[in-house]
Amino acid sequence: MFRRLLLVLALASTTACAPLSARDLVEVDVIDRDNGQWLPEYRHRGDSWIAGVPGHRYSVRLTNTTGQRVLVVLSVDGVNAVSGQTAAPSQAGYVLAPWESAEIAGWRKSMDDVAQFLFTDLPDSYAARTGRPADVGVIGIAVFRERVQRQQYAPPLSPPVAAQADAARERRAGNAAKAAAPAAAADSAMAEAAPQRLGTGHGQREWAPVGQTEFVRASARPQQVTQLRYDDADSLVALGVLPRPHASYARATPNAFPDGFVADPPRW
Repeated sequence: MFRRLLLVLALASTTACAPLSARDLVEVDVIDRDNGQWLPEYRHRGDSWIAGVPGHRYSVRLTNTTGQRVLVVLSVDGVNAVSGQTAAPSQAGYVLAPWESAEIAGWRKSMDDVAQFLFTDLPDSYAARTGRPADVGVIGIAVFRERVQRQQYAPPLSPPVAAQADAARERRAGNAAKAAAPAAAADSAMAEAAPQRLGTGHGQREWAPVGQTEFVRASARPQQVTQLRYDDADSLVALGVLPRPHASYARATPNAFPDGFVADPPRW
């Protein structure tokens, strides 16, 4: 049965600040929609990186790992993917039901459609074209718990058996893909100054309906802030995030006596 993702457009009241939680309430992954692959993450100097393919569409998969509703504010290149504002945690976002997963495939244009996310040259990115190129190259989420009235409190739901199996399978696949890549230390000093090459463009319109709901944040400060940095593979090699590819073995110089006898020339 089709179920609409819920969206919070109007901000609700909040309570006092709460400390950041060490546990991820929401897992975030990026999927290349043109080849169906979950993009592996690589750890480098405290950041998580993914390699995008120029021209490919992508989606951001959000998975609520808790038994309660959460609000997720999604930022792409420093721009709120719902409102188009320069991103801040206090802004509009998506509400995920307990254990729900959702794929956000583009910039929200209305309650019914989005403009597709796609990897593109930095000058053609939506952020750069709207005069905000400083934060191109990062996908981030700010996650809030929902405030629950004491008289309405119910214990968190347990995940259904099927959802547990799916989550375990996806987690195994993700862990295998998210192994840290070796860093090229000798190149790192110069590579850190390398310019960002890839950004997120404003692609074709796509039907992606959402509903609207009320959500009262449990705190003014998000319980989780997570970000993924991205660029193309060549740039990640230059940064030392990815290893340099090994050159194929080949004869480097010509040989005066390569072997064999004189063959007949080809016929004209």
